[in-house]
Amino acid sequence: MNTFYDVQQLLKKFGIFIYVGDRLADLELMEMELTELYKSQLIRVEEYQKAILVLRREKRLNNN
Repeated sequence: MNTFYDVQQLLKKFGIFIYVGDRLADLELMEMELTELYKSQLIRVEEYQKAILVLRREKRLNNN
């Protein structure tokens, strides 16, 4: 998992589609959904960590 698109596809597997119209809000909601999937043991720790890193990188790029 290396791109924002990869994270979207992971969430899509669980029927989670996020689009608020505000990029930062989208990233925050995605992070919250990933955390819930991880807590529910639906995704592995490696998937969770990689996805969170991708989203945090996107947040940094969005702020610049």
